[in-house]
Amino acid sequence: MQTINIHEAKTNLSRLIEKAVRGEPFIIAKAGKPLVKVSRLDTPSATQIKRVGFMNGQISVPDDFDRMGSEEIERLFESKA
Repeated sequence: MQTINIHEAKTNLSRLIEKAVRGEPFIIAKAGKPLVKVSRLDTPSATQIKRVGFMNGQISVPDDFDRMGSEEIERLFESKA
């Protein structure tokens, strides 16, 4: 993410806002210290993104999932190289 000092942000505000609208947020800093983040309003924040259960009903886990491959794993551990 691009960091821009206040003076440059004032000078190029229109151009920077255009970039933010296209989905390129930026940070305005004063003396190298970040002050604010500028981003598009309809961009979902990290708290709005829901990932748990997004594939509900599309996949299934076999009943023996926790035992799958156990015989091969045992054989690998028991073999001498």
